[in-house]
Amino acid sequence: MLAKLRKFSSSIFAKFFLAIVAIPFIFWGMGPLFTGGSQNTIVTIGKEKFSTDEFTNFIRYKTTNSSSVDENSIENLFSTFIGEKIMELEINYFNFKLSDNSLSSIIKNEKAFLKGNKFSRTAYEKFLLESNTNAASFEYNLSKQEKKNQLLNFIGGGIVPSHFVVNLAYDKINQQRDIEFINLNDIFKNKFNFSDNNIQSYYNQNKETFIDIYKTINSAKLDPRILSGGNEFNDLFFQKIDEIDDLIVEGKSLKYISKKYNLESSTSFTIDSQGIDIKSKNKINFPDKLISKIIIIDNEDPILLIENIEEYFIFELSKTEKVQKKINDKFVAKEILANLERQTKRKIISEIVAKINNNNFNKKQFNELSKDENAVIKKITLASKNDDKILKQELVKQIYAFSENRVIVVTDIDLSENFLIYIDKINNESIDRKSEDYNKYFNLSKIKMVSNLYKTYDTYLKNKYEININHKALDAVKNYFK
Repeated sequence: MLAKLRKFSSSIFAKFFLAIVAIPFIFWGMGPLFTGGSQNTIVTIGKEKFSTDEFTNFIRYKTTNSSSVDENSIENLFSTFIGEKIMELEINYFNFKLSDNSLSSIIKNEKAFLKGNKFSRTAYEKFLLESNTNAASFEYNLSKQEKKNQLLNFIGGGIVPSHFVVNLAYDKINQQRDIEFINLNDIFKNKFNFSDNNIQSYYNQNKETFIDIYKTINSAKLDPRILSGGNEFNDLFFQKIDEIDDLIVEGKSLKYISKKYNLESSTSFTIDSQGIDIKSKNKINFPDKLISKIIIIDNEDPILLIENIEEYFIFELSKTEKVQKKINDKFVAKEILANLERQTKRKIISEIVAKINNNNFNKKQFNELSKDENAVIKKITLASKNDDKILKQELVKQIYAFSENRVIVVTDIDLSENFLIYIDKINNESIDRKSEDYNKYFNLSKIKMVSNLYKTYDTYLKNKYEININHKALDAVKNYFK
């Protein structure tokens, strides 16, 4: 229900720039440790103290299921809590107000509460009921949100980018670039001459990465015919399921449970981490969702009762063994060759980049490399930063990060595509004020300027408010939610 309420609130105020400018209020550098004072005070911001109970209620409001909140989530929520409290202090400092008439106008003009273009009290009351809240609580939170917007607009709302700044934003994306490039993969393939000794040496040095872990699992299906004497999942069947679950918690084995409840003979199989059966070399005959639960069974919890689409199973880990893969295994050999190729690519790329960074690789060396390696130089014009007709966009974006008359290396994340680029010429572009796209780039420029302003404001607030944390109180909250 709270999620629905939060979704409604964001629907009113989630302006595009807000997601950007709110960022500085979340990541706060914390001040000196709070070593004194009451255990009930979790943080002091300036002269204001905020209680543990207040933060605990904040967690409950921000999460739909507080029992699933982990330590990392609490840390993130605590940073958000501090950011919001600082915003509240600033709102009070500037004395932002929202009259009852203004609040009423906001609610009465919300689309969710309109019926026939008129405010519907029934729709409003229905929303409150479904959201499990009351009018006073909802309107209080709505008022707080509007005051936050007033603060943000007060700081950044009056910014108007100049035509020059708009042109910069337009040019950054739409400038044309004449480039020359060498496909480094054409050079790499001539370096992939790995001897048997290279392969054997890599295998010997990385044996631990070529190990299969096999688990032998005993399993039994819990059939209602055996447990309750019928084909249906009745109360007696679920009573037996609960009893079996209790026995598992007590540490009883599958053999003990099978004997106690006269279960059918258990079956056994041995699988690897992918659920592949060691004998058939095929994935075991269970749904993938069930397999994902089976393969994580370990010695700490060796027996589990698992439900899968109205079927109940007991799975028990019988044995875990490590099996060293042989070098003549075709999958091992394929992986070794792929790793050796990646190593070669990284080595060559690193050597070129080092020369570029030391100003020892310019257009002359670019041409010489092409000649020495018999690698073709291709020339193309990139129409914009979004031009992905020939090169992938992630590579094009890298090219647009550098200036004219530069040699650079661009690669994708897995080194499958690698190019040596010479940026020959940059043709700058400008946008006319009458262009239909002018507002788009005007807004992009404004967003960037507002974002930079809020970063500055963030620095100002860090100096304005000293933040002292009571870590003992914070640890107590973490323990409470465990």
